[in-house]
Amino acid sequence: MKSLKNKPENILVCVAWPYVNGEPHLGHIAGNNLPADIFARYHRMAGNNVLMVSGSDQHGTPVTIRAKEENTTPKEISEKYHNIWSETFKDLDFSFDLYTKTGTENHKEVVQKLFNLLNEKGYLQEKVSKQPYSEESEMFLSDRYIEGDCPHCPSRTKGDQCDNCGKDFEPIDLKNLISTIDNSKVTFKETNHIYLKLPEFQEDLNKWIKSKSYWKPAVKNQSLGFLSKGLIDRAITRDIDWGVEVPIKNYEKKRIYVWFEAVIGYLSASIEWAESDKNISNNKDIWKEWWQNPESKHFYFQGKDNIPFHTIILPAILMGSGEYNLPYDVVANEYLNFSGKQFSKSKNWAVWVSDFLKEYDSEALRYYLTSIMPESSDSDFTWDSFFESNNNELVATFGNLVNRIQSLIKNNFDNVVPNFEKIDDKDNEMISEIKRSYESTGNFLEKRQFRNSLKEIMNLAKLGNRYIDQKEPWATIKSDKQIAANTLWVGANLISNLGVLISPFLPKTSLKISSMFNFGNVIPEWKYREAKSGIKINNISPLFKKIEIEK
Repeated sequence: MKSLKNKPENILVCVAWPYVNGEPHLGHIAGNNLPADIFARYHRMAGNNVLMVSGSDQHGTPVTIRAKEENTTPKEISEKYHNIWSETFKDLDFSFDLYTKTGTENHKEVVQKLFNLLNEKGYLQEKVSKQPYSEESEMFLSDRYIEGDCPHCPSRTKGDQCDNCGKDFEPIDLKNLISTIDNSKVTFKETNHIYLKLPEFQEDLNKWIKSKSYWKPAVKNQSLGFLSKGLIDRAITRDIDWGVEVPIKNYEKKRIYVWFEAVIGYLSASIEWAESDKNISNNKDIWKEWWQNPESKHFYFQGKDNIPFHTIILPAILMGSGEYNLPYDVVANEYLNFSGKQFSKSKNWAVWVSDFLKEYDSEALRYYLTSIMPESSDSDFTWDSFFESNNNELVATFGNLVNRIQSLIKNNFDNVVPNFEKIDDKDNEMISEIKRSYESTGNFLEKRQFRNSLKEIMNLAKLGNRYIDQKEPWATIKSDKQIAANTLWVGANLISNLGVLISPFLPKTSLKISSMFNFGNVIPEWKYREAKSGIKINNISPLFKKIEIEK
């Protein structure tokens, strides 16, 4: 692992902006928020300059639909669910430097400025097109809210790609169209819109994506596949009255399309953070260190359905501006399913985070979701595997190791880390394994391989349990107290460093272990942390609770 401490890097951690038309479920957490938080926490510990931002997408069509269902306004519904999402992220200990929303004045100004900049550079143009329209609802519809007969196969489908045959089409090619909102008939009406000239970026995007040797194959292949079809101009305005206003004449009744303005949220959030009291540097231009310093690295944590927006659309906007850094990596995960079926807000097939946290601990959830994180293929949440994860791994392996060593030191050395003398080969091997774990775990974290990094830590805990079993300090204390002291000095250092290694994954657990050794209520550095002889150990309650399973 390279030494990050010698030369701190600027790491921008960008997390997908959720539509706030409902409460968050576990699929939202496992796909992008949890891996982003682990990654940000690790890089802070490694001494890097980390800025982690995201926010609520308040302007998507799903928000306006939910507002109609609840007989309220989009503003009220988006504020309601924005607050719920914000609180949920706090409950899960996500370490956002700023979690904001697209409804701020700052976001509007940044989006409009970028819109005008692209317009001045000739990357925008006005076109007349026919768009789906519901006479009954008196509104234009986005592709996701129309359904009709596929022009390529005998199936009913939505949007601009058939769910059955997989072929693309223009929505106007669908037959027997209806609105999925109210089943009303859909026609097409002419309307003026502003388009982004994506074809002008085709060649540069192709070269840029091909150069990304470290991207996940699924991300790179999907992006190149998207490009291989040939980019077309895409509308960046819509006939709606909810969203960011279009900053040109005759567009007062239209708004900027959410797919354009939401991806600019990473930039607007960075600027908002820099101008807020959360920025302790007092340098309001410090956001430029992440956005305009070419050595800075941007990491975008997304679900696989969001890949083209962050490998094609956002980079095109940034290229067109000529002012900002492009993504370094788009860390897209597959889907987390629930008992074999995809999580779905609309179908109410989900485990809602708020319900989960009423019954179970957030650390148990963070651990389990990391252990099954859908990094390269879809994974499945089941209650049985969650219970097994908590009871057999957190409680029986990690928690038991800490409890055993703490009890032995308490009962035999008055809660003081004992002195060591002439430690043997097994003791030295255990200390070496602890130090080696920093490199192996760190290497996996650098590569965004979170499941493997967690396995490394749990393997160290398992090795620690075997070490204690083999050394039998409860027996040697009766025959040779110094050998027992050596064993428990190693054990104390094992606990101390497991507390450091587990910190990006289980921050509360890490702080409990720090308090055990009086290390203070601070995030540790990513390096070996010695529990020196003579340190008074504070008794802590068991780190994890066994879940009693009803039969």
